[in-house]
Amino acid sequence: MKVLQQEARRTTNFFTEDDTLHKVLEMMLDQELLTYAQHELTDFGELCAGDIDVRAKHTDRQGEPKLQRYNAYGEEVSEVWVNDGYKKTIEETYNTGIVGYVHKDIPQLGRKGNYVYSFAQGYLLSHAEPGFYCPVTLTMATAYLLDHYADEEVKQRFLPHVCATGNTELYEGATFLTERQGGSDVGANIVEARKDGDEYRLYGEKYFASNAGMCGVAMVLARIEGAPAGSKGLTLFAVPWRQKDGSVNHLRIRRLKDKLGVRAVPSGEVEFEGALAYVVGEQNKGIYYMLEALNLSRICNAVASLGIMRRGYLEAKHYVTNRYAFGKPLTHYPMIQDTLGKFAAKLHVEVATVFDLIQLYDKVTSGQGTEQDIIMNRLYIAIMKKETAEQAVHYASEAIELHGGNGYIEDFVTPRLLRDAQVLTVWEGTANILALELIRLVDKYHVHQLFVQKMEERLAALIDSPLVKIVKEQLALLADILQRFSILDDATKTFEAKDMAKKMAQLYESVVAVEWAQKFGSKYEKLADIYLEQTWSLRQMGAEMKTVRYFSEIV
Repeated sequence: MKVLQQEARRTTNFFTEDDTLHKVLEMMLDQELLTYAQHELTDFGELCAGDIDVRAKHTDRQGEPKLQRYNAYGEEVSEVWVNDGYKKTIEETYNTGIVGYVHKDIPQLGRKGNYVYSFAQGYLLSHAEPGFYCPVTLTMATAYLLDHYADEEVKQRFLPHVCATGNTELYEGATFLTERQGGSDVGANIVEARKDGDEYRLYGEKYFASNAGMCGVAMVLARIEGAPAGSKGLTLFAVPWRQKDGSVNHLRIRRLKDKLGVRAVPSGEVEFEGALAYVVGEQNKGIYYMLEALNLSRICNAVASLGIMRRGYLEAKHYVTNRYAFGKPLTHYPMIQDTLGKFAAKLHVEVATVFDLIQLYDKVTSGQGTEQDIIMNRLYIAIMKKETAEQAVHYASEAIELHGGNGYIEDFVTPRLLRDAQVLTVWEGTANILALELIRLVDKYHVHQLFVQKMEERLAALIDSPLVKIVKEQLALLADILQRFSILDDATKTFEAKDMAKKMAQLYESVVAVEWAQKFGSKYEKLADIYLEQTWSLRQMGAEMKTVRYFSEIV
């Protein structure tokens, strides 16, 4: 076997050749913001494919964060060292307004951006550095909580720094929920807030605190003395990492976690020993505020998954295009064409669907959503976070296999993609936790009925076609299954819930796929055809090989 001496050009810009993302932006942004976004994303797409990608490899292999607990005088400082390249990535990324321009005006436009634009930036970043997109996610969640719920004094103290774009000192954010005895059971948290005059001080430990030592302010759930047990007794606090004199705010990092992947983000165990803290919002609503931030973080998680999926696809496509076996390039063989064709179809549909929900999220968070919009927003986030995280692992694994032995070697990006992808099935809620969210929505809001209604309405707006017919048939089958699911006993419902979430995600994606097929035709109709055939197991053995027939057009 040999590799072609003159290899095809590697991707040098993650934005310019992403047709699906271009069409997403054209559909979802007004002309003024679209023109601005296209220019900025072109620059950022090149940066992510170039310098940020190079730095990401160094951070992962040699330059991961390190804890410096003490200074030269033996004083505890709990500082985290990061390499200079990582610092440069921090500067360049936040200066794009990936966080700030959701909450403040873009100077060139005199108006705010939105989440569609912000998540487009996050998607490009995650091609190269999904590990760093975690701190960006935490900063986005911190900005959301401060902007929506902090009083003016707290907001003015922290929000300008959290939304900094080079004009003021940056405070990265963090959200500290996890405690040793609690985990997903946040109501078991015991970190305590004690009154100290007109202030509060925190005592206790957060066991998995990402962006520890790098954040300027952390959003922390704690229980005020005398508050009731359970999640409803938790209050949200803004906790600065340092005091006004620059000293550490009565807290320490016990250790940093030695993680499988996403090594760019320092995750540690943080002990509070009287840390000054500021109440955010109403004292008995901390859990509700944090759950809102969690939904935002779940979308970020899905966006990071998409970035890993596309990077895996691009790397695999590049490799098999330029690798020869038995005298012919690998792309000559139907098995390879089939794998890449299915990859292209699922990737396109999943990107289009996640941005479909992001558009709804923009509507809901701006206060324009109806009660039904709010419910559907929660459902879409839960089912798509689960589906994208699982697909990210699959894409990264398949990319390794397509590379053969080289895919397992750290000289290539593929091992890091797999290591980084694996945590996305865990962070912001495992499949089990997301399945429980589906059950809550079914039991409390009859979301299964609302889902079927919304999908029927969207399909009814389309012209009848063979592809639309397939989706209507699958929706009818799913509607019956969902109705039976809704009346199961609690134990059986939890047993079946993950499978229901997957089926709903696939149906949602199928609707989006046929919408794009009718709106744009050509390549997108072929991608929808392949997606539906694969997703709903429609192909019979020996039938037409659509992925092979359409290969040159879709890959």
